[in-house]
Amino acid sequence: MSRIILASQSPRRKQLLSQIGIKGFEILVPEADETFDPALPPEEIVASICRKKGEAARALAGDPEAVIISADTMVFLEGLRLGKPRDQVDAFTMLSALSGRTHQVRTGVTVSRGERMETRTETTSVAFRPLHQDEIWGYIRTGEPFDKAGGYGVQGKAALFVRKIEGDYFNVMGLPLFLLGGMLADFGVNLFSEEELH
Repeated sequence: MSRIILASQSPRRKQLLSQIGIKGFEILVPEADETFDPALPPEEIVASICRKKGEAARALAGDPEAVIISADTMVFLEGLRLGKPRDQVDAFTMLSALSGRTHQVRTGVTVSRGERMETRTETTSVAFRPLHQDEIWGYIRTGEPFDKAGGYGVQGKAALFVRKIEGDYFNVMGLPLFLLGGMLADFGVNLFSEEELH
């Protein structure tokens, strides 16, 4: 069985790897430089950051046979990046900006094994219905927005805000499974084999 390492502490990414049947994967959270040039296109930003995470994890793991998965997800509204809200006011500002509009969730995924490293990106469009101020404040009081890019998690109560999704739903959660499955297959990890599922 392949040794699989997830270079992320995201509980949602852990959940998604388990969902597709990967058992016994390890978590490794390396220190990586996450600075970027804001002039770059959004796809290049997420690609560069997840690649840096992958390189740092590969160096830390020190195992040329390990399959290492890293990812970086960002929310963009008309080209403007929305990070994790700093406080309640910041969360309110973000969610108000998303109200009644369509934004993009972009994720970069890097898979490496030994010297080989591949990076690909996925984009999903998410349309919010118009939100009332009391709904936004009610959502903020749940505490959900504060560890999530764009100030919301589609797998939580914010699902009530989402009118339409075009693209990979799991990308909005932080790990595009269709893209990842194809990348893992390219690295020789067959998620439908008995060996990999135990």
